[in-house]
Amino acid sequence: HLLFCHDYSALHFPKHSPVVMLLHSILGTGTNTFAMEASKIPALGELISEFEMRHIEAFPSFLRLLYQPDFLGELDENIARLDTLDSISYHRVIDNQRLSMPAEDFWIQLNYHLIHYVDFLPAANWPSQLSDPVMQSFIDLSNFLDKADKRMARVAFPFPRPSKLKSLPRPSKLKYLEREKLSFGGRLSSLVPTSVKKKQAAKSIRKFSERADHSLEYELFWNS
Repeated sequence: HLLFCHDYSALHFPKHSPVVMLLHSILGTGTNTFAMEASKIPALGELISEFEMRHIEAFPSFLRLLYQPDFLGELDENIARLDTLDSISYHRVIDNQRLSMPAEDFWIQLNYHLIHYVDFLPAANWPSQLSDPVMQSFIDLSNFLDKADKRMARVAFPFPRPSKLKSLPRPSKLKYLEREKLSFGGRLSSLVPTSVKKKQAAKSIRKFSERADHSLEYELFWNS
């Protein structure tokens, strides 16, 4: 996964360091796994550039925020004045330290996340897996970056349009899977509405943050 993210970034986001994607999970993931101790952060900073450190330490935090509907929702509500965004404050996952990221870096950070989602998309049968939380988060972020005119990375995947499947009763949709057999759990999951899955994913992230004493609070700062 790390090598895929690094290589994809190097090829399709060449203006910015692929090292960020190689080390994006070293200070935490969405499920409270940590590859190093917080005490080693200064040592890590000596091995990479300030730009790389700024994005690596922020990555786990924005990974979690992107699953919270209010995050992109607030940005979308302010779509008309995004050019006046000065910075955003957030809390680092590994130690809950409050940090700030300039707007210019923030847009770069979101493009790193767009690349990150690619490796978690379903391998096949996208029309039947639109309710997958990762797929939904990928679509939400991709659409937002286009709407805000902030897409920088080359991530060009056509979203599925399951028009034929919509006309079928939900259990019948499973017959249209090609070269894929769902487990019993997978079949049950396919019956859960998208909105419910997104709420469950957001709730799960909040629980992990609570267990790690990590705050999901953030604040947008605007130029007057």
